Formats: sequence, C-alpha cells, structure tokens
Amino acid sequence: MEISNQTLPGLFFLLGLSTAPHIQVIGFFIFFIMYIITLAGNCLLLITVRISPKLHTPMYFFLSNLSFIDICFSSTIVPVILVNTISTGNSISVEGCMIQMFCSLILGVSECVLLAIMAYDRFVAICRPLHYSSVMNMRFCIILALIPWIVGFTNSTIQVHITWKLPFCRTHHVDHFFCEVPAFLRLSCRDPWLNEIAMYVAAGIIVLCSFLLTLVSYFYIISTILRIHSSQGRRAVFSTCTSHLTVVTLYYGTLMSIYLQPRSYHSVEKDKIASVLYTVVTPMLNPIIYSIRNKEVKNNIMRYLKS
Repeated sequence: MEISNQTLPGLFFLLGLSTAPHIQVIGFFIFFIMYIITLAGNCLLLITVRISPKLHTPMYFFLSNLSFIDICFSSTIVPVILVNTISTGNSISVEGCMIQMFCSLILGVSECVLLAIMAYDRFVAICRPLHYSSVMNMRFCIILALIPWIVGFTNSTIQVHITWKLPFCRTHHVDHFFCEVPAFLRLSCRDPWLNEIAMYVAAGIIVLCSFLLTLVSYFYIISTILRIHSSQGRRAVFSTCTSHLTVVTLYYGTLMSIYLQPRSYHSVEKDKIASVLYTVVTPMLNPIIYSIRNKEVKNNIMRYLKS
C-alpha cells in the first residue's frame, strides 16, 4: 500500500488512557496483571483441552479457538499500552500502527463471528442431540472455525485500506491507547463519510448478523430447556449456556457501542472504556468464566494442576 508523505506523518503519538503520571503508573500495573492473567488463563485452558481426551469435542474445539484468538488479541494491544505507559514518546510508526489496526480488526471480527458459531453449536447439542455427532463432525467444525478468520481478514483488508487513504493533517496525536479505526477518522481533514458508511455497513452485517444468529440460537435453546420436566435437568442444561451468554453480552455490547453508534453520540472517553472492555477485559474473563461455570473444564484444570 502506497503511503503519501504529504498526508501521513512518520509517527503517530498515542495519548493513552490518561496523561496524569500517577494514573499511568497505576494503569501500567493493572494492565500488566490483566495481561498475565489473560495469557495464563487462556494457555491453561488450551493445554487442558489438548491433554484431556474427554474434552475433545466440538464445544471445546471452538473454545480452544476462542482462547487462541484472545491470546493474540490481547498481545496485539496490551504490550503497546505497557511500552507507551513507561516511555516518554508514546510514539508508534505508521507501519506499526497499520499492522496493529489490521491485526486487531481481524481478531476482533473473528471473535465476534466465533461466538455466534459457538451459539449454533450449543443449539445443535441441546435442540438436536440425536443428530449432534453427525452434524458437528470434525470436517464441518474445521470449516466453521475457518469462517471467522476469512470474514475477519476480508473486513480488515477493506477497512484498513480505506482508512489509510484518508489525509491525516489535523494532528499526529491520537486520543486513544491503540490504533483503532474510529479514532483515526477523527484525525482526517477530509470528511470521512465514505469510511463511516463502510464501517457501519461492515459492523451491521458482521456484528448484527452474529448477534441475531446468537439470539435465534438461544431462543430455541431456552424453548427446549423450558420443555424439560426435571428442574435439575433444566439447571444442568442451562449451566452450559450461561457462561457463553455472559461473554456474548459483554462482547457484543461494547462492539456495538463503538462501531454502530452515530458520530454525534461518540465520546472519546466512552470509546476508550468500551475498547478496554472488549480488547483487554473480555480476553481475560473468557477463560475464567468458562472454567468457573463449566464443571468438566474446572475438574480437568484441577487434575492438571495437581499432577
């Protein structure tokens, strides 16, 4: 991609979450601890699923994919935050910014689509239990696991290309903690209406369709659960879904608040908080939520730690 020297500076400066020194110090330790928890939790979940034959099922195959995405997602964002917090320049090169934007978009969209696929997996398991093994065979699971990456790569290529076609001449300082598309649209000295339309269309198709697929899946799941006569049976089935619903609500909610709201409703501080939730907090919470709510995972993790 050709970069014009007249429209792009050699460096951008990420202002981060705060310019107050004491808040930066506190923020560094908080993000560092959260990053370690994210890596440890997701790696432990990956290893547990890998070495436990009982967990070699489609549900845990997709959960392993989610953990891998969360590790990559967090590693794309958090190390840059940590480096910029302790350094004086807070700078990032144009190329580095483009790579970070490209990778974060791929991973963010991949997780969004994968959560919908996981909801479909639960729908088949609960509403079509007799056909589960034939429908969710390994070949079909691999195809489903590839779809999020294909969608993410396609969307990221388009969004990054049209974003870096804009002339950034207002300022080199980005009031954000990483290179995210909405933050860069505010820097353009040209009306980014085409970019906003592309962003809203992409978000509408990907996020809303994924969210609607999840809602439809859980509508049938809940309907099936309510028809179970045994209250103990209802609790057992619903417990396998509550962890996924928790993750879905947090992730889709923050994405929609950033990518589907009109520009007039956007606030820099609110965007930063929402971005922290879906790029840092959610990858940390996912393995914790799935481990706590899932007895199979929890028991296998405890067995692995004791061995």
